[in-house]
Amino acid sequence: MVEHREEEGIAGFSLKAFLTTALGILLFGIYVGILMYGENSLTVLNHLEEKKEQLTKEKTAIKIENQRLQKEFFELKQLEPKE
Repeated sequence: MVEHREEEGIAGFSLKAFLTTALGILLFGIYVGILMYGENSLTVLNHLEEKKEQLTKEKTAIKIENQRLQKEFFELKQLEPKE
């Protein structure tokens, strides 16, 4: 009779099962890393949201400055003699 014994690898798993699981975990880790730090990542999204907020504040400041300058322009225009 020929005995067929599977070789036990690490932690009671066969070497093939262990390597397959380790490779799957590694690939999943790389995928999560790309999601967190890649071109289309959450970090980029947060940066763009901060930039949008900054530009909105700048837009408001420019509108206020524009109103002030328009008021000054019309006041100066009233002081000019009419032809």
